[in-house]
Amino acid sequence: MHDDLPNLDPVLLDVPSLEKLGLPPQSGHPPRILLLYGSNRERSYSRLLVEEAARLLERLGAEPRIFSPAGLPLPDDVPDSHPKVQELRELVLWSEGQVWCSPERHGAMSAVFKAQIDWIPLTQGAIRPTQGKTLALMQVCGGSQSFNAVGQMRVLGRWMRMFTIPNQSSVPKAFLEFDEAGRMKPSAYYDRVVDVMEELVKFTLLLRGRADYLVDRYSERKESVEALSRRVNQSAI
Repeated sequence: MHDDLPNLDPVLLDVPSLEKLGLPPQSGHPPRILLLYGSNRERSYSRLLVEEAARLLERLGAEPRIFSPAGLPLPDDVPDSHPKVQELRELVLWSEGQVWCSPERHGAMSAVFKAQIDWIPLTQGAIRPTQGKTLALMQVCGGSQSFNAVGQMRVLGRWMRMFTIPNQSSVPKAFLEFDEAGRMKPSAYYDRVVDVMEELVKFTLLLRGRADYLVDRYSERKESVEALSRRVNQSAI
């Protein structure tokens, strides 16, 4: 996939590595990145942008996976045992970082995109599926450039306890930025997508093996000790 990048100057691309980040080398898997998009249209520009990002991520040494929201029921419309819900949640657990991309509809992220996030619990047993993971944000616009959707998603990413990277992408008049084959045309907007993916991989590598410590909280340690104390006291009665 990553060889098909006609708009990219490979000489100028910075493929992130632990060595460049000043970290000791590690054996292990490529950064695992889940990409979500927010439209079920046959020609979905948020999907096309995500596919372009996935090509770049692969070239940057990551392992991207794209979740299709087609067939995902509305939140609470079905039990969470539904196959599409389970597929989404398994991919979230698999991922170390994520890319969220939504069209802007009525000045906000789309319902299709938000429904995906609403199916992801903050806690799943003893696991927090999104906490400590990296996040990159992109949006596509039908008209002039706007940042409403990425702004909302930034708040949402913080709520989901994710490390949202500083850079972001907003593509105005997206219908003009992709050719008939669905590939993004060369432009400053394409270059910004490259910037965002480079930054996402860097932060994902930087946080690997450190996220659990960075999100370790005094209040939660205190709750755990108090809960253990209650169980001990109850068993002694």
